[in-house]
Amino acid sequence: MMNSPCRYRFAGAVLSVALMLAACSPQGGAPAPDASQQQAQVQAAAAARNLDTYRQLLRIGNDGMAVSMGHDIVNHYPDSAAAKEVQQSLPAIEKRYTEASEKNRLAALWVYQVSPMAGGTQSTATIVSSQPSGNDRVQLVLRRHTSWGQSVFLYGSKPGFICHGNCTLTATVDGKPAHIKVFAPPTGEPALMMVDDKGFITMLHKAKKISLDVTFAEGEKKQTLVYEVGGFDPAKWVSLGKGKKK
Repeated sequence: MMNSPCRYRFAGAVLSVALMLAACSPQGGAPAPDASQQQAQVQAAAAARNLDTYRQLLRIGNDGMAVSMGHDIVNHYPDSAAAKEVQQSLPAIEKRYTEASEKNRLAALWVYQVSPMAGGTQSTATIVSSQPSGNDRVQLVLRRHTSWGQSVFLYGSKPGFICHGNCTLTATVDGKPAHIKVFAPPTGEPALMMVDDKGFITMLHKAKKISLDVTFAEGEKKQTLVYEVGGFDPAKWVSLGKGKKK
């Protein structure tokens, strides 16, 4: 039977071992996260930061940057809570941004000017054909002049177009066939004047795309001119309030 001093020494040794084991174990008994868990925590934190940026961009109305950030979150953190939240709003935001961008693009195709012209003042709205490109591009011009009144014409480069007397251009307006009567100006400019300018402008107000088949005088080259007219803003084509009216 162990005597008392031995019992005390044995008990002290057991207590020391227990204290050492406790010191080496994680506090609270929870195991330390492994490498994959640490990586998941880092990604969750990054997704949360990007989500906060996405929310701020929506608050200030920056749809373009919000769409970019939203796709970044969904692509890089697809299983995160941030991605789930973004997917609830991103389709609508992207649709709105795409529509606004296209509207701005079409509007930017038009140029509006008021300037002196041949002893009077003219107000013009001009768009250049989106097809063809290069030297074959042709302007479509809406003009109001204080002396000459209102006119609509195509204006290209010399030697202009083939048209003897009145000509009829084969046209397509938003996919529907049409015919537009024109004439070459007697003064020799490389232009084709619309016979019914008022009717053309009325049609233009409702159209998105107009195609006109012409023949260039140089080489008798046939070409289809395409105009994306959907961004026309009648309010920016200034009415001069003088001269002839149609």
